[in-house]
Amino acid sequence: MSLVMILSAAMILSSCASLTKTQKGAAVGTVTGGAAGAVIGRASGNTALGAIIGAAVGGTAGAIIGRQMDKQAEEIKKTVPDAKVIRVGEGIVVEFSSNVLFGFDKSSLSPDAKTSLDKLVKVLDVYPDTDIEIQGHTDSKGSEAYNKTLSEQRAVAVSNYLISKNINKNRLKVVGYGETLPKYLNDTEDGRAQNRRVEFLVTANEKMRAAAEKEAS
Repeated sequence: MSLVMILSAAMILSSCASLTKTQKGAAVGTVTGGAAGAVIGRASGNTALGAIIGAAVGGTAGAIIGRQMDKQAEEIKKTVPDAKVIRVGEGIVVEFSSNVLFGFDKSSLSPDAKTSLDKLVKVLDVYPDTDIEIQGHTDSKGSEAYNKTLSEQRAVAVSNYLISKNINKNRLKVVGYGETLPKYLNDTEDGRAQNRRVEFLVTANEKMRAAAEKEAS
């Protein structure tokens, strides 16, 4: 992969404000492809960004997927007010603070967590042609090994709950990153609280991609 490709992708990301969400999805997918998306994601410390850009189809098909993701993201925002919803390229990042889903240092879902996840399930049911990666993250308190295990247990707990609500398990992937990918500074309580999070990465599955490519052609 060339330096030109990486720089071109970075320029697109830095000029996001001037693009619509669907244009952004098509442009990033066309310029970068999977490898560049992964590099940019790692470089920025944001695996969600890298994974979604890396999965981009690009071109006209990517723009078609982007429009579908625009609609789905708006529905999640309306239906799940406890979540932070971010449109990225051809996908969606849905972020829950861990204190919404779990008690301190716990990996079992609270009753309120199940209520929040039930709201998300309603939207995921309407859009079955998407894949969902569930990422667990922690702050830096405790050992790295302990935090990785806790993040994995939390991601698995969320995945199991979605499966119990009839979300197809083949749509789901679970990853625990522990303390290794903070979004915020770990030297303040507020920063640590924000780093304790569970993220859902929503991307097009093969069926949606094939349909978009057929429509584009």
